[in-house]
Order: sequence, then C-alpha cells, then structure tokens
Amino acid sequence: MSNLVIAPIRQSQRIKLIDAIRGIALLGILLMNSMAQSQAHFFYDKMDLRQSLTGLNFFAWGTEMILFEGTMRGLFSILFGAGTLLLLSRLIKTKKGLEPADIFYRRMLWLLVFGLINAFIFLWPGDILYPYALCGLLLFPFRNLSVKNLLWIAFFFLAIGTYRDNSDLYQYKNIITKGQAAEVVSNKKVKLTEVQEEDLGKYKDFKEKQTSAGIMKRAQKEEKKIQGQGYVPLFKYFLDINMMIESTIFYESYWWDILLFLFIGMALFKSGFLAGKKSNKLYITVAVTGIVVGTALNYYFQKTQYDLRFDQYLFVQKWRFAYYELRRVFQTMGYLSLIIILYKVAPFRKILNVFAPVGQMAFTNYLSQSIITSIIFYGMGWFGKLQRYEVYYIVGGIWIFQIAASNIWIYYFRFGPFEWLWRSLTYMKKQPMKKQITTIESEEDTDEEIPLPALG
Repeated sequence: MSNLVIAPIRQSQRIKLIDAIRGIALLGILLMNSMAQSQAHFFYDKMDLRQSLTGLNFFAWGTEMILFEGTMRGLFSILFGAGTLLLLSRLIKTKKGLEPADIFYRRMLWLLVFGLINAFIFLWPGDILYPYALCGLLLFPFRNLSVKNLLWIAFFFLAIGTYRDNSDLYQYKNIITKGQAAEVVSNKKVKLTEVQEEDLGKYKDFKEKQTSAGIMKRAQKEEKKIQGQGYVPLFKYFLDINMMIESTIFYESYWWDILLFLFIGMALFKSGFLAGKKSNKLYITVAVTGIVVGTALNYYFQKTQYDLRFDQYLFVQKWRFAYYELRRVFQTMGYLSLIIILYKVAPFRKILNVFAPVGQMAFTNYLSQSIITSIIFYGMGWFGKLQRYEVYYIVGGIWIFQIAASNIWIYYFRFGPFEWLWRSLTYMKKQPMKKQITTIESEEDTDEEIPLPALG
C-alpha cells in the first residue's frame, strides 16, 4: 500500500468516475430492491421469522441492512442533483432563450412517464423514477445558488425529515400510552368515554399489526395474494399499492428524503468535491468519519430490531430518537468519499472503471432489473419461496450479466437502449446510436445524461 500514489483525477477521468459511482450504486440498490420483490414487502428490512435467523440468513440481512440500506439510494440522489447542474450548464451555454428550460422540463416529464411504466407495467411498486421526476421539476430555479445556500437548503430538508420521523415515532408512542391507559380502565369494568373507546381501538389495531406475530400474519396474507397469480391479477393487486405510494407516501416521506440528497449533490458538484478536486485529507477524513459514525448508528438501530425480533410494538416503546436521515447522510458521504479517494489510485481506478459502463447505462439497467426480477419472482413463481441468502444468488447472477452486457454494449454504442429512447423523446428527434458516427456532434449528442435513480 505504501507504493500506491494518490494522484489528482484528470478532466478526462471525471465523467468515468461519476459513471463508476452510479454503476456501483445501481448494483448495490438491487441488494435492497430484491428483498422487496422476492418476498412480502414487510421483509424488506426485517427477517422472516419462519426462516433461520442465524447463519447465512443473518449474514445476508446484517450486511444488507447495516452497510447498504439507504446509502446506495443516497448516492443516486446525489448524482441526480449533480447531473442536473451538469446538464443545465451545458444547455445554457449552447441554447438560447427558454430552450434550456424547455429541454430540461421535457426530460423530467418523460422520466415521470417511464416511472409510471416501471411501477404499473413492470410491477415494481418501489419505483423511484416517478418521485425523482417530480422532485427534479423543482430544481431549475435553484441552479445559480451558491454552494453555501445549497447546503443550507439541504440542511433544512434534513431537519424537516428528522422532525417528521420523530413526529411519527412519538405519535405511535402516544397511541400506546393512551391505549394502555384506556385498557386499564376497561379492565376495571368501568364504562369508557367515547375518546377512551377511540384510544383503545387505535391501540389494539396498532398492537395487532405491529407485533412480530401481526407482521408475520400480514406477510402471509400478502404471499397468498401474489403467489401463483398471473399478470392481470398482479396488475390489479399492485394498482392500489402504486397509487398510494406515488401519492400519499410520496408527499409524507419521499419528498423530503429525496430533496435532501438532490441539494447535497448540487452543492458537491458546484464545489468540485464530486470531481475529486478537494484535498486528499478532506476525502479521507469524510470517508472515515462518515463510515464509522454512520455504520455505528445503523448497527445500534439494527441490533435493537434484531434483539426484539422485529417487533415494532416493542421497538416504538424502546426507541427514543429517530436519526434515519442523519445516519444516511454520514454513511452515504463516507462511501462517496471512499470511492473518490480510491479512484485517485491507479490500480483501484482500473477496477472501478469496470462499473462505469453499468453507470452509463443506469436507466436501462435499472428498468431491466425490474423486468428480470418480476419475471423470476412473479412469472416463474419463486416469490416467497427462497431463503434470504438464496435471493442473493440471483442478485449475483444479475450483477454478472449487467456488468458484462454493459461493457460489451458501450463498446459499440453511445447509449443504452432506454437512454437512447429517453433522449430521442426529450429532443423530439431520433438520436445517433452507434459510435462509428463521423458527423460533427451537436449538444444533444454529447451532453451527459442525468445520473439516474433507483430505490433502496
């Protein structure tokens, strides 16, 4: 290691660095998404109590939840925010009047359409393209803000997100406190008031649904509705779920979560941090601090969940402060800094560049992940049939396929198939696809696509 030299990143390497980060994030996101597509969604962050809670299952859950939950999505959000400024800066230099805004908003609206297709047609309720498009529509007016002001806005969203998480936590605590008080009165055979009846009802409903037994019961119901079903019944089943996620849940949760990292990404792009222009000492400091603090916070949270056997009724009573967004910022910034500092070392750069084509084709790879996993778990009937660790055999296979296919495809073509379609729709004309083009390229042909998001 003493012979390794940490050298500056040349201009020609900076786009590859962004593509490599995006590619790593995309593959990492599949770790999370596969857990929500291969089994009842309750087991996305919890273990199935019918399966072994030790051995390979425990290792798979612990690695996924402690090291990766929310961090890969955080990286994508950062890149999306940075990519927005990258695209706009190029458009504003070459286009006149309202044309940059016209292209940008048309691009976001088409992304929204693809998100709806991914959720409703490809049967992935966890789609992130739709909410990213809605949040992306807000970014244009902030393009000229300073790094300092962008970070202040990000801090505002961090504060709002943390407040909302804790507001929900203490609302649940309040339901339990009031319900238990009403239950004591009821047990004494004293007639309850209308308010106490309501408190008791909310408490019993919450306890029934959020205990380990209640969660398992609801998971089994979900399995019965999905296992062995054809496309039409599955489409109908996911229809209401998608409607709820892309309306109520989006405005209650996703909105603040996504915008927090979008503005961080815009600030990191403007400051030169994302391009590796800052000092090595800064990247090492952020990497060590972010990973150590973020992982420690996440370890304590996940250990508490595991010790309580994922019983949310008990967890709400035990937990005191929700620091989900704060932890994600630490951990995500730590991983981002680690990748950047490794990219400055030639041997690691060669390894990381293998992931660059995956990132360059992020849109295609993200949508194809939804298609492939839907076919495997719904079409082939494997939903709810595998141990947690066995799902990762499939994930590994998809990783190998996408890494190999992306490197081969990008060798011959300028864009992935879905990137090409998106660009053609955005600019309202067919875009060149093959690399053997000899004509002078226009801005439409050369501007880098916005780094695309995915859920985790």
